[in-house]
Amino acid sequence: MREFTVPPLATAPQVGGLADSVFDNADADPGRVVLARKDPEDRWENVTAAQFRDEVLALAKGLLAQGVRFGDRVGIMSRTRYEWTLFDFALWSVGAQVVPLYPTSSAEQVFWMLYNADVTACLVEHEDHAMTIGSVVDKLPRLRRLWQLDTDPVAELTAAGAHIEDEVVHRHRMAVTPDATATIIYTSGTTGRPKGCVITHANFMAESDNIVLRYEQVFKSKAREEAATLLFLPLAHVFGRMVQVAAVRGRVKLAHQPELAARALLPDLQTFRPTFILAVPYIFEKVFAAARRKAESDGKVGAFDKAVEIAVRYAEAQENKAFGTGSGPSASLRMQHQIFDKLVYSKVREAMGGRVRHAMSGGSAMERRLGLFFAGAGVIIYEGYGLTESTAAATANPPERTRFGTVGTPIPGTTVHIAEDGEIWLYGGQVFQGYHNDPKATDLVLNDGWFSTGDLGAVDEDGYLTITGRKKEVLVTSGGKTVSPVPLEERVRAHPLVAQCIVVGNDRPFIAALVTLDPEAVTHWLAMRGKPEMPPGDLVRDPDLETEIRRAVVAANTLVSQAESIRTFRILANQFSEQDGLLTPSLKLKRKVIETAYSAEVDALYRA
Repeated sequence: MREFTVPPLATAPQVGGLADSVFDNADADPGRVVLARKDPEDRWENVTAAQFRDEVLALAKGLLAQGVRFGDRVGIMSRTRYEWTLFDFALWSVGAQVVPLYPTSSAEQVFWMLYNADVTACLVEHEDHAMTIGSVVDKLPRLRRLWQLDTDPVAELTAAGAHIEDEVVHRHRMAVTPDATATIIYTSGTTGRPKGCVITHANFMAESDNIVLRYEQVFKSKAREEAATLLFLPLAHVFGRMVQVAAVRGRVKLAHQPELAARALLPDLQTFRPTFILAVPYIFEKVFAAARRKAESDGKVGAFDKAVEIAVRYAEAQENKAFGTGSGPSASLRMQHQIFDKLVYSKVREAMGGRVRHAMSGGSAMERRLGLFFAGAGVIIYEGYGLTESTAAATANPPERTRFGTVGTPIPGTTVHIAEDGEIWLYGGQVFQGYHNDPKATDLVLNDGWFSTGDLGAVDEDGYLTITGRKKEVLVTSGGKTVSPVPLEERVRAHPLVAQCIVVGNDRPFIAALVTLDPEAVTHWLAMRGKPEMPPGDLVRDPDLETEIRRAVVAANTLVSQAESIRTFRILANQFSEQDGLLTPSLKLKRKVIETAYSAEVDALYRA
């Protein structure tokens, strides 16, 4: 199939902007809890719709008092926290445009984004961020204001705007139209300089409103349980911003966690107890790996692996029933599943707070078996696909008919088209308006509203999309064999000891790979085998470790022909990290940078 369309569920608004949701929520249900934040004692404090409206309004007046004007662009450089959401909606209330910056951005990246977007004011989280901007401020003549979150600018701005009438903000808000720019989000830049994606209020509305309606059982509160999500994705990324907007528009209780580290995230999951979460596959891989390590430490790894097998079979049986190719789990399978639910699956759910029944995943592809395991364990992960240019998800697995291993069907209101060369084209209300100040780059990807993604894929007879690679990442060996590295890398990365894998082989005689290790998993692996801790340089030469990684490579090679298979690999002593410039902020590989940094190791693979 070449093309598949799902009609919209939401009516596109003809007037207004995103900030209207805050005021509409307060008018409709002022006492409803819509957000939660940490108090000084690190306890969750509820924020009602009326409270949030009042805080947004007061902050908006302060922004006007300090010179922010309709159409101004204001940067935000921070981790994920309550104040980001507050500033987003306050800025939208006065017709300003928000330019998010990753908190890990270098001075050169910060300069480019602030300069390219003509940013006039910026909010940063702490002094280090202020110093980063300070190092390039001489080259930013339009930058007039800088606020720092750890010095409480909310109180300062609220006081500054106390004399401004509410009606002034109201007039600004009423002047915002759906086609006005809401944000300019810079791509994380796996190649070249980041490009600023212009995303309108209407783009966010089309995306979030159709998602909320399609996943009603996820976003709507039940009689005894309010829908709630803990947002730990970076708000500088479009996925995090979409979740924020969808939560506010859908009146879902939203809380924030600025750290992905387990020591910070897991306690907040336990105390906040979300009903659904949104994450990249890496997070689910870590949850699974941690659960298996604990089982191994407790001497119960055999039972855990059996529980995994039962969960996968149970979810597959349910999947087959949903698509009319089976009758569902057998009585015997249901009984085994019930036993393991008490012994294993409930503990996996408890690690995520105990109430999570749904999750959404994007950013990179998830291994089919991992998705099946979580579904069998009682947490259905709706895997999706999208880009900054599509305001996050363009496709996602629908409720009740999840086809694991695919990225689902188009979000309502979206058309997916597969071009002759296999490239994925997208059309719909969430497709961006173009790249800021870059008409040439815009013309290369937008044609009559169609966005050519640069990704390769296939659509099955039911409209489910499978990603097969990226046009720019396809490898061509010296023998002319075309190989997509992503499926191989994902399968190798599924091994618990593996952190990252990059497949190489462009203009080389065969395919090879570089592999990095997960430090926590390796420490556990050494302890369970009675091996002493050793320096990384010695560890990567350990024959038992090499055997483990070889198993992962052999498993990956079952996906492809012999000519496309990984012939040899090398375990690296170092990690790929964002700080080293080898990963994007969304944890994608910067292939050219990695291959340059490890050129000696790559060359050695082919000499061997």
